[in-house]
Amino acid sequence: MGLFDDRDDKTEPATAKRLSEARGKGQVARSQELSMATLLLAAIAILQAFGPALSKFLEESLESGLSLEVPSDPDKDWALLLLGSTLAGIAKVLLPLMLGLVLTSILTGLAQVGFLITFEPLKPNLAKMNPVSGLGRLVSLKTFAKSIVSAGKLAVIGGVLWWNMRDEWPRILLLSEIPFSEAASIVAEIIIETLYWIAFPLLLIAIGDLFYQRWQFARDMRMSKQEIKDEQKSTEGDPEIKARIKRAQREIARRRMMEEVPKADVVITNPTHFAVALKYERTEMSAPTVVAKGSDRTALRIREIAAGAGVPIWEEPPLARALFRGVGLGEEIPPRFYKAVATVLAKVMELDKEAATR
Repeated sequence: MGLFDDRDDKTEPATAKRLSEARGKGQVARSQELSMATLLLAAIAILQAFGPALSKFLEESLESGLSLEVPSDPDKDWALLLLGSTLAGIAKVLLPLMLGLVLTSILTGLAQVGFLITFEPLKPNLAKMNPVSGLGRLVSLKTFAKSIVSAGKLAVIGGVLWWNMRDEWPRILLLSEIPFSEAASIVAEIIIETLYWIAFPLLLIAIGDLFYQRWQFARDMRMSKQEIKDEQKSTEGDPEIKARIKRAQREIARRRMMEEVPKADVVITNPTHFAVALKYERTEMSAPTVVAKGSDRTALRIREIAAGAGVPIWEEPPLARALFRGVGLGEEIPPRFYKAVATVLAKVMELDKEAATR
């Protein structure tokens, strides 16, 4: 595998299904550099806000430790009490820092990938233990990009430390000659200033890394045209099978339609190209209903079944064409056809009466 192996067969953007499956496995575009940079900025802001309290606590702890009166016979209860009070003081000072960092981490994660809980990354993956694939990962574009980011971070941190220490070194050398509280304030000031100078360049690097991670993720998720076809088959079904199912469904619907022809009151024809079978039951229908219709061979079959069942066949080409095109199967005819259909039904009934009197 080359450093910039592009996998030429995978040229298509990932489908929504592939992205959803990847997300379920915890595979998302996420920059760890951005998380670290925001955590650093949050830590600086919290330290700046609670720095006086922390400095005061350290000063009081030091004074308390130096002036601690140890009983002549210290026991376990005294030791536990001392430990408890010390831990309580530490927790009181550090709790805002811990809560702030946890909240920052959660918000940064939500901003990058949204709400996502998955345990897939915790499952053992034997493929990652393969030395061949491991060697491939060592000489990949991802590794090269990580190396560039790491080198950039080291350059930023080293440059900022050198720049700040060059100007602050005289003050640092005088710390041993001034009171502790003043020295602590100076040290805190130098640390916070230095961290700020480090954090903002790192944030810019992290934002660049985020865009790179999203580009890299989209590239890794790309699919070949064959993979997209296979996915469509698995989700929507094989096109050939779907076509066979549709043909079978049409055939079933056609047979059911033909079963209704013997129950019709009249079949209106073109006479050869169209045939529409109508049925009218006054107690159940508000208007005559199309129970069967067809063109060409289907029309011929409707006429054959009608003739065999003794259903009247009436040739009325304009009406047959209009009914075929304007009324769906199983629908009642619209009012514009009432007069024409009523005329046909009346003539058919008249013919039936004449036939009955013979």
